[in-house]
Amino acid sequence: MTTSLAKWISERGITEVECIIPDINGIQRGKVLPANKFLKSVEERTLRIPASVFSVTVTGEYPENIDSIIPDVDPDLVLVPDPSTIRVAPGFASPTAYVIADAYSRDGKALSVAPRMILKKVLALYAKRGWQPVVAPEVEFYLVSKNTDADFPLVPPTGRSGRAETASQPFGLEALGEFEDIIEHIYDFCEKAELNIDTMIHESGAAQLEVNFVHGDALALADQVLLFKRIVRQVALEHGVYATFLAKPMSDQPGSAMHIHQSILEESSGRNIFSTPNGRDSSLFRSYIAGLARLLPQVTPLFAPNVNSFRRMRPDTSAPINVQWGADNRSCGLRIPVSESKDRRIENRLPGADANPYLAIASSLVCGYIGMVERMQPPKSITGNAYNRARTLPRTLEAALDRFSHAKQVRAHLGEDFFDLFYAIKEAELFAYQSVISSWEREHLLLRV
Repeated sequence: MTTSLAKWISERGITEVECIIPDINGIQRGKVLPANKFLKSVEERTLRIPASVFSVTVTGEYPENIDSIIPDVDPDLVLVPDPSTIRVAPGFASPTAYVIADAYSRDGKALSVAPRMILKKVLALYAKRGWQPVVAPEVEFYLVSKNTDADFPLVPPTGRSGRAETASQPFGLEALGEFEDIIEHIYDFCEKAELNIDTMIHESGAAQLEVNFVHGDALALADQVLLFKRIVRQVALEHGVYATFLAKPMSDQPGSAMHIHQSILEESSGRNIFSTPNGRDSSLFRSYIAGLARLLPQVTPLFAPNVNSFRRMRPDTSAPINVQWGADNRSCGLRIPVSESKDRRIENRLPGADANPYLAIASSLVCGYIGMVERMQPPKSITGNAYNRARTLPRTLEAALDRFSHAKQVRAHLGEDFFDLFYAIKEAELFAYQSVISSWEREHLLLRV
């Protein structure tokens, strides 16, 4: 491994390396090292990081009563870079590379609760049955004016015309042109970093963009989404604005999603198992849908992980409120796009852009896997507006965590320790949020109740 990394680094004249690990929330943590020191540390297994980074909350705190999972003594973990993830990190003054690492104990045991390991665990379930998942994420985000005071609402930035967008402009080419410089910069950096993005469009919200990734290996795509977020934020700052993947950054604008297209191939033949030889929906396809419909509402925090995530999932806001499914029906949580039999796939429209890509993809794949293995039968598909059907997704993080704690089938596959750690982190974040008195309370209750 060290030889291949050294060769890659030498050929490109890299002088610094960012060694990245995604934490439970998908926040990038790690170390920046001179290239020579990085290679020496990998060779000698001295590239280490405290285990506690996998238990830190979004507020920088740590949950209680998890010492059986992350010991209080906070031992070092050895970082083992994945050579397939190394790529040029554009935009730095000195030639820099990104590389994503996995964490191991000093006796060589992988940290089972790490999000990247959770996705690997799910992919191993598929591999044992001779199946290979293929995914294609679609990630939405907003450009917003710089906001240095958290008490003030976000607003769209000024475009090339000198004016800010004030209304919805879905697929608007003129609107897209307002941010042409930023978009071209993003494309340039993604090409240098070898991120396999396809198209970028202007989404429904003011200064809201969406990028589509070319379909491929689930782990590789999760890695790319992780790095894409970093690159987009960096580019936006260079242009004097913020880029945010918050699920619902502005109350009067649609939320941002991370739709996940998914299909399953038979490894031996490359055949899409969602289709029969004569081009019809297969029984496995229907069982996969059934697994998503039955189990995804139980593990909502894995793809809607924050208190803000649930502000996005409201009726008639381009975000689902249930797990109805239907052909080419964007009101459904589970949409079946128009496609040929070899490309038959399911679009999971539930995840928000704020979700950890490893856990969002893993949750979708494991629910579909359980559906296929247990030969579940799906509810009837619908042709009308799914917003007219009953809500089946939780309305708040608190309600979602309650369901999550009882998701026995998924828990059995993802692991007791991961479920307990994830729950503890989210419970701590929820407590911190509920301890804050909001401006709404001061506005409407201070002098009236």
